[in-house]
Amino acid sequence: MTPSDAAPFDVQGTIDRLFIYPVKSCAGVDLTEAILTETGLDLDRSWMVVEDGGMFVTQREQPRMALIRPQVRGDDIVLRAPGMLALHLGIDAVEAVTQAQVWDDVVTCYDMGDVAAQWFSDFLAPQRPAGAPPRPFRLVRFDPEQRRLASRKWTGDIEAQHQFSDGFPMLVTSTASLDGLNRRLQAKGLEPVTMARFRPNIVLAGIDEHDEDRMDTIHITTRDGPVSLRPVKPCSRCPIPNIDPQTASSSPVVGDMLQTYRVDPRVGGVTFGMNAITIDGMDRVLRVGQPFGGHLRFD
Repeated sequence: MTPSDAAPFDVQGTIDRLFIYPVKSCAGVDLTEAILTETGLDLDRSWMVVEDGGMFVTQREQPRMALIRPQVRGDDIVLRAPGMLALHLGIDAVEAVTQAQVWDDVVTCYDMGDVAAQWFSDFLAPQRPAGAPPRPFRLVRFDPEQRRLASRKWTGDIEAQHQFSDGFPMLVTSTASLDGLNRRLQAKGLEPVTMARFRPNIVLAGIDEHDEDRMDTIHITTRDGPVSLRPVKPCSRCPIPNIDPQTASSSPVVGDMLQTYRVDPRVGGVTFGMNAITIDGMDRVLRVGQPFGGHLRFD
């Protein structure tokens, strides 16, 4: 079912922006098109930084990760960060098999080697006495043979795979939701923020503020055929939206403002955006400007 052949939709609009985050918790890549794979958008959260021992690392512990900016260039991912030479990663290049832990999941993955490990260790190392070794970090690549499933509490009978994301294949937000937050911030004399703080994969335009919370299915029209995505869980917001993606400095203003109007008892905290899974349309290409429609739940 697509917007052209379905019953009239409650809401309609277009895809405004598409993002992937090749390295978990580093900066995003703003795309004009992206392939929808069985684990979400292609190359999203395919790599992850871990501490020595395999535990995952994010901006929660290392805000400077926000300053690491990936670029997709042919068969490479190029990482740049202030004061560092560029690090080139072959998309299909890996080294030794290893294991890593992301939240409660221990997964098989591939180590990306000593050069990548040294690069991240040098950049993320905290202040230390002269001559002391940097804190050791390593970079790992998700094993495509590994199956990591989103919580069936929220996906029901659907087995939704994802890679190193926190819990679900995709995050959907809307321009209206960000506009609503910024209106509230500016009314208090505070600076507006960008969508980069919320790290979505798909940003929708043409719907009202937080309509994405109430859409039962998002029907997207692509050149290759219909795509259907289902928002399944409100996205709980940790302190990362408080981190300025341009400076890596942190201020509580975003979280404090969300506390005034976005507390959701279903997840026991503030939310912004919806975690989503694919119902139909695997391997089709999403593009900025594609139309979508959906029906709203009024429960």
